[in-house]
Amino acid sequence: MEIQGATADGGTIPFTVDADDARAAERALLARARSGDLAAFEALYRANVSRIYGLCLRLSGDAALAEDLTQEAFVRAWQKLDSFRGESAFSSWLYPMAVNVSLSERRSRRRRDARIVPVEEPERMEKTPGAPRPEAGFDLERALATLPPGARSVFVLHDVEGRTHEEIAALLNLAAGTSKAQLHRARRLLREALAS
Repeated sequence: MEIQGATADGGTIPFTVDADDARAAERALLARARSGDLAAFEALYRANVSRIYGLCLRLSGDAALAEDLTQEAFVRAWQKLDSFRGESAFSSWLYPMAVNVSLSERRSRRRRDARIVPVEEPERMEKTPGAPRPEAGFDLERALATLPPGARSVFVLHDVEGRTHEEIAALLNLAAGTSKAQLHRARRLLREALAS
């Protein structure tokens, strides 16, 4: 694990520690962050931001939105830091929070979109699909973005993040069988998207 260390001039330098030392260093950072130390929380942020951003990107399919969701996940983590008992790694506690932030945003967007009043000439508002660019090639991220939200969430959590169907069911509040069905659907749709 890479940790940020402070220098005498107020800067930071990264250093690598083994798993036991990393856990102890994380506990120390958490204790300092709980007492209001922003530098300690920033070190936790830096150690986890790329993984959380990747998760949010895969769940949302939009880079700008993923940045916002990542920031929101860390804001919530800061606000709820006192509720973290330390029985697991900070990243394990943060992970479901990021999933919930992403899913909440999706539900909110659906409600907003449902309130949109159609225009008199909807065909003028539709984008015409362009011809596929030959340089696009194999683009998994673009193919993931075409999946329906439920299928995309399950695919990312299972095939990308390595979660079990039981864990996914708990995170997304659905049955394990539904998770399996959504995964099957996502894989089929991805094969079709990547074949064309």
